[in-house]
Amino acid sequence: MPKFKLDDTDHKILDLLIDNTRIPFTDIAKQLEISAGTVHVRVKKMEEAGIITGSSLQVDYKKLGYSFIAYVGIFIFKTSQTQFVLERLSHIPFVTVAHVTTGKFNIFCKIRASDTAHAKDIIYQIDDIEGVSRTETMISMEESINDKKRLLHSIFKEI
Repeated sequence: MPKFKLDDTDHKILDLLIDNTRIPFTDIAKQLEISAGTVHVRVKKMEEAGIITGSSLQVDYKKLGYSFIAYVGIFIFKTSQTQFVLERLSHIPFVTVAHVTTGKFNIFCKIRASDTAHAKDIIYQIDDIEGVSRTETMISMEESINDKKRLLHSIFKEI
């Protein structure tokens, strides 16, 4: 059960912040027809409750030449090597996400590269980590859904 109860105004504030984390509180206040002070206080309370844990910047990686995305399933020899492998993965800057998983893979990660040759080099780096027995790679053709709002709205309905 959540310790902090969100109301409709909190939901609307979060909606606007998800769309644009840099939106000024005064703009949120105008859109919601409340005071900027109210927005500030509510955001502060959500931060203190750990509901808002920071803000993020969206980067257009395509414009930077890094539009190639692949997902790499990693098999390791022993589960006791998981932390060691994760530590080594954290030193490869093109590994952007890593999850310890159940099922087929021990670790599942996302890589971002400039092209297939670059992706191959990253995957070889992963394969060379002590404890990795093999990898299985899936290339992302396109990101079709990336919608935090739908999830958030479903959570709002439940709490």
